[in-house]
Amino acid sequence: MLVHSRKGKWATWTAFFVLFLPLFALPLLVIVAASFAGHWSGAFPSGFTGEHYSAATRGESLQALTTSLLTALGASLIALAAGTWAALAAARLKQRGDGTTRLSRLCGRTLDTLFMLPVAVPSVVVGLAVLVAFSKPPMILNGTSTIVVLAHAILVTAFAYQSVSAAILRLDPAYEQAAASLGARPAYVLWRVKLPLLLPSLTAAAGLCFALSMGELSATMMLYPPDWTPLPVRIYAATDRGATFTGAALAVVLMAATLLVLFAVSRIRTKASYR
Repeated sequence: MLVHSRKGKWATWTAFFVLFLPLFALPLLVIVAASFAGHWSGAFPSGFTGEHYSAATRGESLQALTTSLLTALGASLIALAAGTWAALAAARLKQRGDGTTRLSRLCGRTLDTLFMLPVAVPSVVVGLAVLVAFSKPPMILNGTSTIVVLAHAILVTAFAYQSVSAAILRLDPAYEQAAASLGARPAYVLWRVKLPLLLPSLTAAAGLCFALSMGELSATMMLYPPDWTPLPVRIYAATDRGATFTGAALAVVLMAATLLVLFAVSRIRTKASYR
């Protein structure tokens, strides 16, 4: 809601800083300060050093960052493909106007429920479900990197599905109808008309899925093999053994890598919006 009065603007800014700084900014600033700290015995850190970043950007830590990036990339692509396909299918089912309208809408609502189910339960439950499902024939993925990527994809697909579904509802059907009236086949309309119009929302959904996958820990702890350790697991291991400052440096590296990717995605989204 827009605020036009001077007093209202001052009150809004005051509330913003009072709520934002303690709840969001300060905890992140504390992590950044801890990543440079050599000691922290008082109210403020002391003995500033960059050794924690030296350990956080090489060796096993660098490999863990690479693992997180590859996992998030794979999970995001799978989630975007599955979520987009399901959102398009659900929208088509809900829009049908023939004699099977009630059944079609029921199927569309069922799709909504199925794709939102993974976020309705704790992620550790999803991790256990994936572990049990893929530890027996005919498909044994336990102990491989694929099971981690699959679990992340299952967890983030719901967000891609919801983002694309909301974008489809905002689309003007006149574009699709005009293309169809000119003789374009449904596949051509999808690839040349509908998906280009959805591109800004698709890039936003991809960025959201990527960020969520980069920070996933609960399900990952149940599934990751020793040779595929994502960075959040390494952060947890560092803080668990008392290396808080090293864990803080790893967390800053994780945040920086995620923000850089999200910035790149936002640039792509901006260009897509002006096409």
